[in-house]
Amino acid sequence: NDSKKISEKIRNQLRIDIENKATAIGIGIVDEKKIDQVNILQASLLAMHLAIKNLNTIPTYLIIDGNKFNSYPNISHNCIVKGDSKFMNIAAASIIAKTYRDELMDELSKKYIHYLWDKNKGYPTKKHKEMIKKWGLTPQHRKTFKQPI
Repeated sequence: NDSKKISEKIRNQLRIDIENKATAIGIGIVDEKKIDQVNILQASLLAMHLAIKNLNTIPTYLIIDGNKFNSYPNISHNCIVKGDSKFMNIAAASIIAKTYRDELMDELSKKYIHYLWDKNKGYPTKKHKEMIKKWGLTPQHRKTFKQPI
């Protein structure tokens, strides 16, 4: 189901199972500069393409969580709204993506301790917004995101 509705402990346990059983796992990372350049939706679609490119096997068909996807060369696809609650492979991909991103946020939190990224995982919580007001933006913050005033 939705990876955000599962506790962090269970997500991390499931990640181990998924990594041990998956035919292939691909990770796609798009940085804050690219997000600012193309917008969050297009950056997400680009990250999906990078993840597909980074698979160690070439899929014959893609099922995509949500209602938007830019066709990937030579591979047919189908978009499925709430796909993570309908298909195990989408749910697994969601868990891999969330745990991988959470790890990145934990690492950033060690470098930028004021922003509490190990707790908020990059979501704009009230405390995170207060820290931006107090300490300003880091190089990792998106510049086009509406910042607190």
